[in-house]
Amino acid sequence: MNIDSRKENDTLVLSLEGRLDTSTAPKLEACLKEVLGGVKELTLNLKDLEYVSSAGLRVLLGAQKTMKKQGSMQITGVNETVKEIFDITGFSDIFTIV
Repeated sequence: MNIDSRKENDTLVLSLEGRLDTSTAPKLEACLKEVLGGVKELTLNLKDLEYVSSAGLRVLLGAQKTMKKQGSMQITGVNETVKEIFDITGFSDIFTIV
């Protein structure tokens, strides 16, 4: 999985590409821990994300909890495959998806 990070003032956009699964979730979790300090708005662009597993969902949920304390988080570019996973797991009701 590739992670592209763009930060402007207190806004951060992370674009994810590939698969967010057991082997790649720790990479995203480490990235988030490193970059979320001082961020008030987080956007996760999932346009190029092919798949998300339960391990990936756990990391996304952790980011959501962190951002609730310090600002807001939204998810953009959700494709049909990932949208279906969010719907089945109920995460569509938890995340702000635009």
